Amino acid sequence: MTVWQQLILPLAAALTALLVLLFGSEERLYRMSIPAAFWAVVNALRMQNLPIYAVPALRVLPWLLMLAVWIVLHRTFAGTLRIRWLSAVILGGMLVSECVSAVLLRGEGAWISLSAIASALTTLTLFATVICMKRHGDGKYHMTWGDRNDGRRVRTLAPITYVGAYIMPDRTGASNNIKVSFDLDAVEKYIHEKRKQGMTSFGITHVLLTAYVRCCAQYPALNRFVAGQHIYSRDEDIQFSMIVKKDMTVEAPDTAIKLHLNPADTAADVYRKFDAAVEDVKNSPVDNSLDEVAALLTKIPGVLLKLVVWILKTMDYFGLLPKFLLEVSPFHGSLFFTSMGSLGIPPVTHHLYDFGNLPAFIAFGSKRRAYELNAEGEVVTKKYVDCTFNLDERAVDGFYYATVLRTYQRLIRHPEQLDNPPETVLHDVP
Repeated sequence: MTVWQQLILPLAAALTALLVLLFGSEERLYRMSIPAAFWAVVNALRMQNLPIYAVPALRVLPWLLMLAVWIVLHRTFAGTLRIRWLSAVILGGMLVSECVSAVLLRGEGAWISLSAIASALTTLTLFATVICMKRHGDGKYHMTWGDRNDGRRVRTLAPITYVGAYIMPDRTGASNNIKVSFDLDAVEKYIHEKRKQGMTSFGITHVLLTAYVRCCAQYPALNRFVAGQHIYSRDEDIQFSMIVKKDMTVEAPDTAIKLHLNPADTAADVYRKFDAAVEDVKNSPVDNSLDEVAALLTKIPGVLLKLVVWILKTMDYFGLLPKFLLEVSPFHGSLFFTSMGSLGIPPVTHHLYDFGNLPAFIAFGSKRRAYELNAEGEVVTKKYVDCTFNLDERAVDGFYYATVLRTYQRLIRHPEQLDNPPETVLHDVP
């Protein structure tokens, strides 16, 4: 216990405080609660050695006292306690006490001196942080405890929605799928007009994707996902993934593109971002970041690779995956598209991945013709494209998805609405 008390915990407090300040001080200052917890444990252990707490019945008092101090610091760093001076007074008093202790313990041995110095430096760091910190004044939401690098935790859910993520822990077991057919009369005219305007590769993918983005503007819960049995929102960051080939040949390798779209994006915006990503993949002589990460994983022996994947899944469960991995991963995003149209086959009903947090997978097939009777009883030829939607029902309920699909169909029937930004962009609940 002496090694933990005098060396490991004080150094852990000092090092974690340094790391938080260096790598997350602007947006993740709430993580200073972690070194504050180490610091509180060190001081509770130290206070237990005082003569006043020699009576066994009183030995719990230091722990209760330091727990109360940690709660004050935690709420201060999280921004929920506006009275900063309270934390400053507590830390100032502790700093004076620890500086005196460091001076008095100079001759007690190197480990004890190092412990006292590390604890005093941690107290000084916490004190300086409380003095220098300031609240955001932009009125926007900022990350706090419970949020992930790729999403904000939704905290005002109905109880049944909250419990549902525990009843259905896996994404594949919580997925519902539906097949929808879209009339292409208006879409083909719209595509023809766009190509005349210079968007030479504009096609149905751009229309379907822009319509989905527009639905996110009107129904923001569509951009939620489930991770670690909690529901999160990406708010205005719509992350789209798709597998593309460098060449349309069997031998050509597959790779993935990932776009960051905005609910206010128009068809022209989506076209520009999408085609830039595709051209970058096709024209690049080297693999992209996803391919490099995958190639690195293939060098790990099979048994160890299973362990590495388990570690990654565990980190993902607790929201600890670093941002660069989330950025290259096609399994983390708002939706995944796959086009069977270029292959001339109907759409597949694609599964949702249990790794990652994709809540939606959309596949569409080749165009097909149908012969129907019009209002005058005449046989007419219509063109359709079939789409399959595989959706995670834990994020929102079936009524919400049904409303989204009706809006989606309306946008496909009138794609000219996608030329202008939406009048309003709604925001998800807190």
